[in-house]
Amino acid sequence: MKRGITIINTARGAVMDEEALVSALNSGHVGAAGLDVYEDEPNVHPGLLQNQRCLLLPHMGTHTIETETKMEEWAISNVRAALETGALRSIVPEQRNL
Repeated sequence: MKRGITIINTARGAVMDEEALVSALNSGHVGAAGLDVYEDEPNVHPGLLQNQRCLLLPHMGTHTIETETKMEEWAISNVRAALETGALRSIVPEQRNL
């Protein structure tokens, strides 16, 4: 990739190797990074916390009344599904086999 790029990750923490990102930031290969998801949540790599060219935020993409209402409805339907069938529904790839 081009030297000095900016990396933004708002998808999943697991798609980013934070150790490699810290090295790339320190070497200047990555010019800046913005993250709101982390590889080992809730822990954040100390090298990211210390880097002035890294903007770190909590994952806030779901903080709307509409989304929170849908999440509550999803959770309630999952409780019902678990009681009735023993299975959960999830759109999160890491949770497909629950």
